[in-house]
Amino acid sequence: MDTNTLHKPPIRFNQMTWYNRCIVFCGVGFGSGLSPKAPGTFGSAFALLFAPLWLYLGLSASMVVVLLMSLIGIYICGHTAKVLNVHDDGRIVWDEFAGQSITLLPLLYLQQLNWLWVLIGFILFRIFDIWKPFPINWADQKVSGGLGIMLDDIIAGIWAALCIFILHFYFLT
Repeated sequence: MDTNTLHKPPIRFNQMTWYNRCIVFCGVGFGSGLSPKAPGTFGSAFALLFAPLWLYLGLSASMVVVLLMSLIGIYICGHTAKVLNVHDDGRIVWDEFAGQSITLLPLLYLQQLNWLWVLIGFILFRIFDIWKPFPINWADQKVSGGLGIMLDDIIAGIWAALCIFILHFYFLT
């Protein structure tokens, strides 16, 4: 078991105000981040449920919604971390929602939002989110608060999105 898991306080929703309950519930990805193992992976997988919404909205509207999701996520993640009293707690996965959604945006542009490309996007996002190459690692280590929690996943989503463009043009052109 991860030693960091042993030091994380349990989430006691019943001891929170209703406002904090709602924010924390969003922050933990509507419960998807409460998985005892790999909460980030579960949060990213849960975010794939947004794919039909992105398809329905189309590229332009999806970009606006993902931008709003990211901006609101700065508050949600920061407030959740404050309530839980743990910075960038693994259970906070709203940032994975935003990063995974950014990863899928090129698929709308390329009109390739099918299960294979969604799976490729999921894998790419998880690789960048776990590996954290520069500048993801810089954002993770140097930027604090809600912005810091969100920024590394936003950058990971952008890197994964760029890889989707490269793979698409390499394999399909």
